[in-house]
Amino acid sequence: MKKNVFVLTFMLIFTVGATFGQGYTFKVLANKGANKVKSGSEWQALKTGASLQDGDELIISENAYLGLVHASGKTLELKAPGNHKITDLAAKVSSGGSSVASKYADFVLSKMSAEGKKNRLSATGAVHRGSNDAIQVFMPSSVGVFNDNAIIRWDSLEGQNTYVVTLKNMFDDVLLSIETKDPNIELDLTDNKIAKENVVLLSVASKGDAEVKSGTYAIKRLPQADAERVKATLNDLMSDVKQETALNKYILAGFYEENNLLIDALTSYEEAIKLAPEVESYRDAYVEFLLRNRLNE
Repeated sequence: MKKNVFVLTFMLIFTVGATFGQGYTFKVLANKGANKVKSGSEWQALKTGASLQDGDELIISENAYLGLVHASGKTLELKAPGNHKITDLAAKVSSGGSSVASKYADFVLSKMSAEGKKNRLSATGAVHRGSNDAIQVFMPSSVGVFNDNAIIRWDSLEGQNTYVVTLKNMFDDVLLSIETKDPNIELDLTDNKIAKENVVLLSVASKGDAEVKSGTYAIKRLPQADAERVKATLNDLMSDVKQETALNKYILAGFYEENNLLIDALTSYEEAIKLAPEVESYRDAYVEFLLRNRLNE
């Protein structure tokens, strides 16, 4: 039975990926402003998820933003106001894409569908961790990590607070302690104090009251075989998204989430928002990511 389910799941992913890779020139992944598209003779409001064809034309409004993925897998951020022909935009995209980015663009779009959002909100509204932790860290109790840098975020406490983030080994020895006034840190896993540990245990507490604290969360480095598998696929994807743009970080978040690397995905969402703080599409997608993975309950 499990084998049949696996086969069906694989066929579905393959079919969706193939469908996404055909019949369009660009697809809209992120959209800010009163942008419009003309297909044929009519102008219509441009929507996230829309497919754009050769022959279509765009009007980009002032202070707008558009994140597009080409059928080849190459990405394009568009901010210049005015009229833009899709054929002209396609000419700006270099050829030779791997099309892998298209697969993960489809993944993040599918997660933002209206029906998917309704189902997620219904499900997460009825599920609770049952935790008495005063501080909720946005991660599962145990999580694998691929990259060397990880953004760790938690619910902020009311008022002005200083937080103490403690990292221990499996023998409960304190390896590293970090103080911050922000409800987040960027953790460097190459730090000499933790670099040799396969598993580090993280907790967050209020400096003013040690009893106001989170639970303990295990951050695990991927086994070498798993890391090599992820790296092989990621190398193909990086040929399309190697530039440091919000759109590329957004697509990388989809890659990491599909591979169940939730801290890497969260980090990519945070980086996308930092690169394009004015684009609500990325913030909305981040919130949806947290909800569907039950990371902020």
